[in-house]
Amino acid sequence: MFDKLEKIAENFEKIETLLADPAVIADRNRYRELTTEHAALFEIKQKFDEYRETERQISDCRELMTDDSDEEMRELAKEDLKECEKKREILEAELKKLLIPKDPLDLKNIIMEIRAGTGGDESALFAADLFRMYSYYADARKWKIEVLSSNENELGGFKEIIFNISGREVYGDLRYESGVHRVQRIPATESGGRIHTSAVTVAVLPEAEETDIEINENDLKIDVYRSSGPGGQSVNTTDSAVRVTHLPTGLVVTCQDEKSQIKNRAKAIKVLRSRLYEMEEARKAAERAADRKHQVGSGDRSERIRTYNFPQNRLTDHRINLTLYKLDQIMEGKLEELIEALKINANQDALTDNDDF
Repeated sequence: MFDKLEKIAENFEKIETLLADPAVIADRNRYRELTTEHAALFEIKQKFDEYRETERQISDCRELMTDDSDEEMRELAKEDLKECEKKREILEAELKKLLIPKDPLDLKNIIMEIRAGTGGDESALFAADLFRMYSYYADARKWKIEVLSSNENELGGFKEIIFNISGREVYGDLRYESGVHRVQRIPATESGGRIHTSAVTVAVLPEAEETDIEINENDLKIDVYRSSGPGGQSVNTTDSAVRVTHLPTGLVVTCQDEKSQIKNRAKAIKVLRSRLYEMEEARKAAERAADRKHQVGSGDRSERIRTYNFPQNRLTDHRINLTLYKLDQIMEGKLEELIEALKINANQDALTDNDDF
């Protein structure tokens, strides 16, 4: 680890020298590249400087402890040594964490898909509740939400809703939400007061840019049809709804929220591109993690990740064995404690994988 840190420190100093070079400053692209790299290395270099200073203090303390002429000084040095060694241990752990490779996907916006599963109308109502929960969280983070496609039932629930969330590090925060979310509560439609169990699936896809995934128009089958809403009522009188089929993979995306066929087509292809991107990233991740013993969920949508128990005001995340008795607050979008716990667990796994440190 320390050989790597020494190289980073050397590289940081070279970059600082280059950034003061008038020729580099005049080259906008080169200057932008270097400032980005400088910013990425700054915290590591700062923390490593602090570590090296602590090492120097430890060496000084040990030297003072060999002075037989001053008993009081030896005792003070002994106390300082304990503090410095404790600080060194903390700094070493922080440096290990900083050296974990950053996932570039964490900076991406996302497309989230929420679908009702087992449980009929109650499942659709809970899908709507989850959409509101994520919307509240997004609002608190100053993120922007755009609904791309939705299929609402007569009770105001969603059989399916697909939406885009854009902002700072959206995927990094919400990437662990993929999976099956199970709910236990008394449905509003239940007269007997019995607790029902139903499930909703959530998929979190990093939003793909055109440069990430190229789609060949010849690989697409485009169908148009008339939009319909709850109960089969006509939303409009033109064939504006769009169904896009990606022939090589068989993926199908439909969109009918807009009155414009062109807008629906654009939204459908946006979702398709992100699904194809996720498939490719999942394939790469599977190859990288073939020998990994443990991780925060596989992202498999068939995996039950969480239970929301309303009578007990309890949320349990089964992947990290975390139980919180504040479900009412969580459903209002207060997800910070839960998301932070998932991130910490993921970092611990990453540190275990980087055992060459």
